Amino acid sequence: MNILRSITFAVVAFFAMTVTAVAEPVKVGFVYVGPIGDHGWTYRHDIGRQQVEEAFGDKVETVYIESVQYGPEAERVIRQMAKSGVDIIFATSFGYMEPMLKVAKEFPDVKFEHATGYKRHDNMSTYGLRLYQARHVQGIIAGMMTKTNKICYVGAYPIPEVIREINTYYMGAKKMNPDVDIDVVWVNTWYDPAKEADAANVMMAEGCDMVAQHTDSPAPLQAAQQQGKLGFGQASDQINFAPKAQLTATIDNWGPYYIKKVGQVIEGNWQVEDYFGHMNEDAVQMAPFTNMPADVEAKAQSIKDAISNGEYFAFTGPLKDNTGKLQLADGEVASDEHLNTMMYYVEGIDATVPK
Repeated sequence: MNILRSITFAVVAFFAMTVTAVAEPVKVGFVYVGPIGDHGWTYRHDIGRQQVEEAFGDKVETVYIESVQYGPEAERVIRQMAKSGVDIIFATSFGYMEPMLKVAKEFPDVKFEHATGYKRHDNMSTYGLRLYQARHVQGIIAGMMTKTNKICYVGAYPIPEVIREINTYYMGAKKMNPDVDIDVVWVNTWYDPAKEADAANVMMAEGCDMVAQHTDSPAPLQAAQQQGKLGFGQASDQINFAPKAQLTATIDNWGPYYIKKVGQVIEGNWQVEDYFGHMNEDAVQMAPFTNMPADVEAKAQSIKDAISNGEYFAFTGPLKDNTGKLQLADGEVASDEHLNTMMYYVEGIDATVPK
């Protein structure tokens, strides 16, 4: 009888431990390049984090670290998250690729996800959004609405993601206006409102009347409004910051991917992938078209629809870079690898990509 009682207690204890283990929340970490209040890139990633919490409730526990610098600091933060028992870590900027890869190799039981990069490992995925699709539509609008034939772009860092958006923005404008020219100023920061605004003001002083940006605050758009010019919001709808200047904005929708991947961890079927979200799945969104004539809005909508339907792809050959080298043959559509490693300006942009 004592033996039976012992077996019963052992079985009960085993199931109690099992239930406790199942009930323990999955820990999800996010590493951010800027503050969650930037109203741009990091703000939208944090919206995705909040959507994970809404989707899974007490099945998850999320943590985040803001404004993490590239290099040793990023490596330290990612490693500390892994050591602290975080089950899956999302590093949300291109410059985190090498540090995350290094840490991923040290913690094979942790799941790692890197945004906008191209290096993967047995436990490290990559993910991004085809934000160049919305940027091309912005270019269409800019080409039709510029009065000076000079558009401009505030760039953060010369990485493939930014380069391809400069290219597709210019290509959209050039499609509608063969006389258009583009200026680019690099600020070497993702978030510095004063520096971003200064860059926009310099280019507007030189004739730019359409301001685009690949930095994360609304400052360039606000500068455009102060100067009576027009522009585009970055990563989120920034109309409230510049209601007279914003024509539209790219809206980054990270939530569905975050929910999917965290769900895989919960279910025990997470897998490595290379995700590149498309406009046709609502991963790439756009703010309403405002402050523009009806014919411009109609053209922008038609291009947006064609991109979403898979009928239109800006990066289709023949396409030369600005040194005259053929990058895409006649009829060739750029592969994801081509897009994710793009470090050239297209023909017509009178500038050199910084090293």
